[in-house]
Amino acid sequence: MQYFYLDSLPEWEQDLHDTLMDYRERYGAGRAVAAPQIGIKKRLLYMFMDKTYIFINPVMSFPDNEKYTLLDDCMSFPGLMVKVERYKRAEISYLNGDFNPQKMYLEGDLSELLQHEYDHLDGILATMRTVDNKSLYLEQMKRDF
Repeated sequence: MQYFYLDSLPEWEQDLHDTLMDYRERYGAGRAVAAPQIGIKKRLLYMFMDKTYIFINPVMSFPDNEKYTLLDDCMSFPGLMVKVERYKRAEISYLNGDFNPQKMYLEGDLSELLQHEYDHLDGILATMRTVDNKSLYLEQMKRDF
């Protein structure tokens, strides 16, 4: 677990928000970002969908072993799609922006999204999770698999 200081969190949250909004403006996509992607060496995730979500020191677990295969993309390499395997369901325990313990049950694309961002906290990129050596596609060339 990493230590967070109350006075730093608003600045980090703003940086993560600005980065995500800039990516959305440029590429028309993006729902979440991990702090290490923008040089913040903290276990911190930011998600903006219908509202803002901050995940401080998240811990992810999987209630079962059911997985599925999908094409994943990443802010770290725009235009590249990666065929990966992810768990269908997950649980994430974390502290919110007020440092209160929270738990969220995830399923489907939300489960996949937070697994992807959680990987960034450990230095893992989607390209490191390819299902085989033919699992990288340029977005304009993606095809059914």
